[in-house]
Amino acid sequence: MKMPTLFATVASVMLAGSAYAAGDGPIRIGVPVGLSGANSVVAPSVVQSAELAVEEINAAGGVLGRPLELVIADDASGAAGAQKAFDSLVFQKEVDVLISMETSAARNAGLPIVSRGQVPYIYTSFYEGRSCNPFLYVNAWVPEQQVPPIVDYMKGQGASKYFLIGSDYAFGRGMLEFARSYVESTGGEVVGEEYLPMDGTDWTAIISKLKASGAEALITSTAGGAPNVTLTKQLRGAGVDLPYANLAVDEGTAKSMGADAAGILISASYVTGIDSAENAAFLKAMEAKFGADLRTPNDLSVPQYEAVYLYKAAVEKAGTTDAKPVLDALDEVSFTGPRGTIQMSKQHHAPLTMYLGQVQPDGSVTVVESFKDVDPGEQCPKL
Repeated sequence: MKMPTLFATVASVMLAGSAYAAGDGPIRIGVPVGLSGANSVVAPSVVQSAELAVEEINAAGGVLGRPLELVIADDASGAAGAQKAFDSLVFQKEVDVLISMETSAARNAGLPIVSRGQVPYIYTSFYEGRSCNPFLYVNAWVPEQQVPPIVDYMKGQGASKYFLIGSDYAFGRGMLEFARSYVESTGGEVVGEEYLPMDGTDWTAIISKLKASGAEALITSTAGGAPNVTLTKQLRGAGVDLPYANLAVDEGTAKSMGADAAGILISASYVTGIDSAENAAFLKAMEAKFGADLRTPNDLSVPQYEAVYLYKAAVEKAGTTDAKPVLDALDEVSFTGPRGTIQMSKQHHAPLTMYLGQVQPDGSVTVVESFKDVDPGEQCPKL
């Protein structure tokens, strides 16, 4: 998805005959997302999910009788781009809310701007946890929900020595810090831990260390999108066939890898194979709207869809788009969608059903085991 400029406005769906009250302007949802940079592999699917949610809500009459409108901004997957995107969305575009999947670097750079502008911000990306701000709510997983199923499974398969590889930024290091702690708490040993800058592409030296380490299993935590692809391709090219768990790969990215992704273990709050009426309806609607252009719905895009509905519920409960009443309502409302019932009631985070899955040669994910309503643990106790 190419964006010729920093911003592109996706117009709200206006009903024939003007179902909205005269003079009521649209409720503007800002979506800063990595259309370029590391997240560019997955960002188009995130935008598609947001577009479907807005279309459905507007077709049903909008929110408080007003249409929703998306304002998409490219944050370039990093801090510098996020500062520009957040600043323009909050202070120039004057959006009512920010709803976005972003890298941790982008999120951290944008949060001071969110605080200054006092705009609600729903973060829809899985991340390393413990990002706490009165304006921030999170409907995606944290390490306490994602890592234990993977390590427990690998231990059950006989692994005791682990090698960790990550992208050198908040998410990569935060996820692997938790993974190391959990591995060691279960009696395992970390025999190596290596990082490459988020925009790095040559993993050769790290793979050499991995092969010499005596590791029995590999856990990686790289920036979502491109780094997952380059690392996995080079691992396969080097003949690495250890049990391999990726803490950052989503189902859509796995499909883009082709056969290289086969066998990777993932732990996710969403896979397309979830057997529910809500997921079936969502997938049918996505296919109907986007057809051949549909990007595979995944654990980074589906929370975006659900977050738009959670915001709708909070605005309706508050009876206004004013920030404070909406923020007060966000941990009280819920939405039942493709992942089940989501409520950000645990210190601005959400209990989630998690799925341990294994990527198949066609990029699909076979669920090995599921874990219902996993608590996010202590994230933001002072909020």
